[in-house]
Amino acid sequence: MADYYDLLGVSRDADADTLKRAYRRLARQYHPDVNKDPGAEDKFKEIGRAYEVLSDPQTRSRYDQFGEAGLGGGGMPDMGDMGGFADLFETFFSGFGGGMGGAAAQQQRRRGPRQGDDLRLDLNISFSEAIFGVEKEVQLRHLETCGTCKGSGAKAGSGPVTCGTCGGAGQVRRATRTPFGSFTQVAPCPSCEGAGQVIADPCSACGGQGLQQVRKTLRINIPAGVDTGTRLRVASEGNAGPRGGAAGDLYVFLNVQNHPQLRRDGLQIHSEVTLSYLQAILGDTIEVETVDGTEPLEIPPGTQPGAVLSLAGKGVPKLGNPVARGNHQFTVKVQLPTKLSGEERGLLEELAGHHSRKGHKQHHKSGLFGGLFGQHE
Repeated sequence: MADYYDLLGVSRDADADTLKRAYRRLARQYHPDVNKDPGAEDKFKEIGRAYEVLSDPQTRSRYDQFGEAGLGGGGMPDMGDMGGFADLFETFFSGFGGGMGGAAAQQQRRRGPRQGDDLRLDLNISFSEAIFGVEKEVQLRHLETCGTCKGSGAKAGSGPVTCGTCGGAGQVRRATRTPFGSFTQVAPCPSCEGAGQVIADPCSACGGQGLQQVRKTLRINIPAGVDTGTRLRVASEGNAGPRGGAAGDLYVFLNVQNHPQLRRDGLQIHSEVTLSYLQAILGDTIEVETVDGTEPLEIPPGTQPGAVLSLAGKGVPKLGNPVARGNHQFTVKVQLPTKLSGEERGLLEELAGHHSRKGHKQHHKSGLFGGLFGQHE
């Protein structure tokens, strides 16, 4: 059998609406009740099979990966080469609503209003907005129920009428002859798509679709503690369903922008702080930047390079429990002088000699002061 996309005359990235329009056009062209040319019936069968596979996201995915060999899922063998037996099996399983995606099961799904599609919105927020939460105003385009016809698709004063192709059954039947007899195949009606009714006098506002595309402004509440990849669900803000069906949902995917000095790791925030060698030796109190603004940080005497100092409760709030927060951790860097005045050098040499007389010669040649004097020896 030819490639299903080629059969329908669509590209491999065609959306659901494009597939549907292509199927309906070709099904009307090759329907056995309309087209009496030799081969029209086989063409109609191939088109129906192609649409059945590509209109279902799961079977379409398998077909894209493995071709027809991937369509025998659920333990059922691929019947692409079984001729009339495929019709027999499909008719049999469709009567039980089986995993073959039979026409009866599809007809049952089409009888009631279908829910609209979910929508996705990607939203960038700042580092601070992710920490403390924010309310964002966004705009999106989605489908809403037509206000003129209230979703019926029909002009005021009119309504749906019985489909002339299927007589209101929502499905069409055709006989297939095999060496073992004739079998009947049931397929969704290409004219009414299984609804059993068509719009004879469509609404001028929506063209009979019952839906209109609308630009809408929403206010999205982003809670404290979100991170890149967090997904927020906004109920019933997706596309409205056809014929009065419920609306789908809107899913907001967040992307948090980086901060120039601060780095996040879960609930912890990390940054660096640079001290002079005297601050590291003697200790000090310095001002540091946090997400809450400038805060004092105590530097204990004798702080070593690479030490990590922490401010409790200045990290990221826990999502869903903003009272619980992580810590802000500061990695210490000690900056040594590259030049010394004569007075400074004299004082440091005097201090180094003092330590040497106390038996700390080895300490003089290693560690912070050893590294310092090593630059001038």
